[in-house]
Amino acid sequence: MKVLVTGGAGFIGSHIVERLLKAEHEVVVVDNLDPYYNVKVKETNVEIFKNNPDYTFVNGDIFDKKLMKELIGNVDAIFHLAAQAGVRASIANPRKTFEINTIGTFNLLEMCLDTDIKKFVNSSSSSVYGKVKYLPFDEEHPTNPISPYGVSKLAAEHYCRVFYEVYGLKTVNLRYFTVYGPRMRPDLAISIFTRNALRNEPIEIFGDGTYTRDFTYIDNIVDLNIKVLKNNSVNGETFNVGTGEQITVSGLAKKIIELTGSSSKVIFSNREEGDMEHTLANVGKAKRLLRYEPKYDLDEGLRLFIGWVKNDIR
Repeated sequence: MKVLVTGGAGFIGSHIVERLLKAEHEVVVVDNLDPYYNVKVKETNVEIFKNNPDYTFVNGDIFDKKLMKELIGNVDAIFHLAAQAGVRASIANPRKTFEINTIGTFNLLEMCLDTDIKKFVNSSSSSVYGKVKYLPFDEEHPTNPISPYGVSKLAAEHYCRVFYEVYGLKTVNLRYFTVYGPRMRPDLAISIFTRNALRNEPIEIFGDGTYTRDFTYIDNIVDLNIKVLKNNSVNGETFNVGTGEQITVSGLAKKIIELTGSSSKVIFSNREEGDMEHTLANVGKAKRLLRYEPKYDLDEGLRLFIGWVKNDIR
């Protein structure tokens, strides 16, 4: 199968690419290497695969309609990860977030209508839930996002669903819960906490540290993406992708300090706008329909990530 991965030079995208290549699929990546964070990180992710004959990298933008029509017309499936990530970035520039995440997704869906695309897998986020009515979140939980990022992802989800229901395009939405692991964005909490702990530097927590997250190791995320690609009966569906395991951010910092043997101290500062109080995934639907089982819990995932950071030369 020939697969297009938009945003495939990023953290999650590059791991999906890696798994696809191991399964001997032909992979085309399109990424504009947006300098939202250090571009060298993305360039390194491209370098990993450049000598693989089944890998093609295209430095391009999903808003280049001529390019995207050509790419989409020559592949069997699409993993759509190109996005403006980040709650804080969406608050600072809500229009950019809307245009990339919502209009960008719509444009790709529209281009797929006259093709033989067998699957369009859309990467979404637990940010679509927003205000907590109950925990854990199942897919029927009300969606009341509290950031422009969450709104943009929810709108994209609805377009994916409607394009299946109205036009028969085989779409699936995957709602990721706080993903971490090797090659992750350097501006995210686990990466910052780990690197500071290894340097015995202070670990800064925004807020009082009592808010909670379902941190999900990258291999769990990739597993479900691949299961969706192989499954022909889940079209038009939305799935949570998490572990069903919850920890406070203060507890996370403490655990990282313990695992690294660090002497770092935790300090607290003002909480950022748009951050959800709590997240926790109910993954029962994915287990039932896709036989998903998160293989890595937080302790094991953190050990693997810490080991990778120790050897990371970036």
